[in-house]
Amino acid sequence: MNYVGVDLGTSGVKIIATDGAGNIISEVTESYPLYSPQEGWSEQNPEDWYEATVRGLKRLKVRNVAGISFGGQMHGLVILDKHDNVIRPCILWNDGRAEKETAYLNTLPVATYTGNMAFAGFTAPKLLWVKENEPENFTRIAKIMLPKDYLVYKFTGAFATDYSDASGTLLLDVKNKRWSGDMCQICGVTRHQLPELMESYDAVGTVKRDVASLLGWNNVTVAAGAGDNAAAAIGMGCVKNGSCNISLGTSGTLFIASDKFCSPVNNALHSFAHADGKFHLMGCILSAASANEWWIKQILGANYSLADGAADLAGRNSVMFLPYLSGERCPHNDVNVRGAFVGLSHTTTKEQMALAVLEGVAFALRDCVELVRERGVPVNAATICGGGANSKLWRRILADVLNLELYTAKTEQGPSYGAAILAMIACGEYKTTEDAANNIAEYSVAACPDPASVHAYDEQYLRFKALYPCLKKWYAI
Repeated sequence: MNYVGVDLGTSGVKIIATDGAGNIISEVTESYPLYSPQEGWSEQNPEDWYEATVRGLKRLKVRNVAGISFGGQMHGLVILDKHDNVIRPCILWNDGRAEKETAYLNTLPVATYTGNMAFAGFTAPKLLWVKENEPENFTRIAKIMLPKDYLVYKFTGAFATDYSDASGTLLLDVKNKRWSGDMCQICGVTRHQLPELMESYDAVGTVKRDVASLLGWNNVTVAAGAGDNAAAAIGMGCVKNGSCNISLGTSGTLFIASDKFCSPVNNALHSFAHADGKFHLMGCILSAASANEWWIKQILGANYSLADGAADLAGRNSVMFLPYLSGERCPHNDVNVRGAFVGLSHTTTKEQMALAVLEGVAFALRDCVELVRERGVPVNAATICGGGANSKLWRRILADVLNLELYTAKTEQGPSYGAAILAMIACGEYKTTEDAANNIAEYSVAACPDPASVHAYDEQYLRFKALYPCLKKWYAI
């Protein structure tokens, strides 16, 4: 039998089909618009996701499908009325409008209720924003769901979510895996408006007859799915206690699996449920591969970054880049800060600046790694995935900046691959995520740290750390 994994991303949906051994049979992508009605706002229409997913599944042309599951962009606020109409466009994970609401929530003991502090990208601050700024829409809310859960609802009619994705709403008591009554009261919603909680590999139902007829499917099981980072970790085999995965996608994440709930360090890291039924620590930076794409396409107007032309300057580049193009989440929780180049001179080249972009993202990820190490969690090696991981130079820089051995998986398809594995488990192909990882995952060395470069980057990182406080003061004027 075959299995389908769907990755509902920010720029488009990626869909893959695999057999029971994890071999890729087919893959397609479909795009949809991203809207920014105001500076710092980011929205999409949920119906665009559904239509793009159906188009992609028709193009996938796979037969004998036993199961399907979804990995999706986290934190987005999707609200439906009592007739199941979408009330307003989804407010996405990288939307910064809820700064005031976030600050308010962080005056309350929300970390006690949920295990995490409030970030502007989370769902609860967005709910408060709608309550304050669009009261007519707020009063119409019958169902609150996350992006990939909208697809699950359209495909099955099941109003459900999984614990990994629900962790990013700031409405979940993560440690106890239940909706927080305190947070519901603060946000002015009831538990009846929230979806049923399930494990990522649980079957929520089967594809509805009307959808199945569009695709030529019959009796296809749908697994609950996971947030994109948890799904990607499943796809990379990051399920054993202490295992680490770094994702260089639109955003950048450091993901560390844990058998037990871990209180985050100074609330700067996220402590979420994992798609394997356990937990994880995660640090997230808002601009990773997207920062490099901005540099290549919008600034250079090219198809490549030029960074290889300055590779010999790695570790001693006089130019630094702060990758805060959309503000920053971990560890600063600052929606107002923006990116910057520092150290420019008459002799600065485009190649140096291109190299600085790669190094700046690596330094920002090191901020997250340092927080994990501060709490005594050893991080000595990591798998790496995402579009940015295709760059040999970037992998080398990350290995040196983070002082980590890096590995890539033989099959690296991000959240879509993890979603397909969750579908396999829901259908009984494998018993657990660890069972699936032991049978499917294969790795190769991507980069090893060079001691001399590690030392050079240690000194550069101290300079990088000193820049954010200066930039914060500048934006506060």
